[in-house]
Amino acid sequence: MTADLAIEGVARRRVRARASGKVNLHLSVGPLADDGYHPLATVFQAVDLYETVTATARDDGAITLTMDWAPHLKDFASPVPLDETNLAWKAAEAVRRAFGIVDGVDLHILKGVPVAGGMAGGSADAAAALLACAEVWDCGVTRSDLHELAAGLGADVPFCLMGHTAIGLGRGEQLSPAMTHGEFHWVFAVQHSGLSTPTVFERFDQMVERGQIIPTDPAVNTEVMAALIAGDAGRLGAALSNDLKAPALDLAPGLASVIEVMESTATLGVVISGSGPTVAGLARSRQHALAIGAMITAAGVADVVVTASGPAAGAVLLER
Repeated sequence: MTADLAIEGVARRRVRARASGKVNLHLSVGPLADDGYHPLATVFQAVDLYETVTATARDDGAITLTMDWAPHLKDFASPVPLDETNLAWKAAEAVRRAFGIVDGVDLHILKGVPVAGGMAGGSADAAAALLACAEVWDCGVTRSDLHELAAGLGADVPFCLMGHTAIGLGRGEQLSPAMTHGEFHWVFAVQHSGLSTPTVFERFDQMVERGQIIPTDPAVNTEVMAALIAGDAGRLGAALSNDLKAPALDLAPGLASVIEVMESTATLGVVISGSGPTVAGLARSRQHALAIGAMITAAGVADVVVTASGPAAGAVLLER
């Protein structure tokens, strides 16, 4: 039953949805193609850090956007656009165009994924907004319909809609579910200063031109896949890799000390998530992740330290 919100005597439909952030277990980046994009092969894993989007219908055709921060990020508030440049707003517009909707919507985001940290927080906003808006406007859509819209919004949005663990090809939007066993526990060292994904890829290309990086055709890491199937966290930790590590470190040299501290805490493996600057460490257990997080906090090399587990679900409706 869709929730109703009575304002000025008019009942307005309200829907709440959430989607997960992610970590890249493996990211292989190919040379720049003629279309201006890099072919990718990646393995995504959704983790239980969530973006929650509440959509409340309005009949005047307007879109509004407001935002709050989840408690674990209360000291981390970073500037986030609350206009038509926000991916959640773009998702609402995409649903309206696709299904001929003339009504408007008030969107509210509760952010639980760090901003500009390579963990797809904005993409999770978009995925949750797609689901919430399609429901609040009663569009009668399928997941396939939403996946098509998601692909038009950004490379990570389809995975945030899908969740769990998946192989991503193309720009990352060509998804195949990955078989996994067990649960994996993560600690994330987050920085206030984010890294722009386009800037990191631009630096990747500059390093290719200088001969510092020799790109190859992207391929999925078979050792990562074998570790996931076996549910072997130790084996997975040893196989974690990211071709964007070098350009991220070139842009943010301070990340080297974060990685050094993380590696000194007996993690099973360390990787930069996506385009960075978030550094992810794989732990043996939830308790081990908390212990690692405490050591990183004490070392003072991260602005915020959070722990999470995966795989987590994709976009789901919480209230309708």
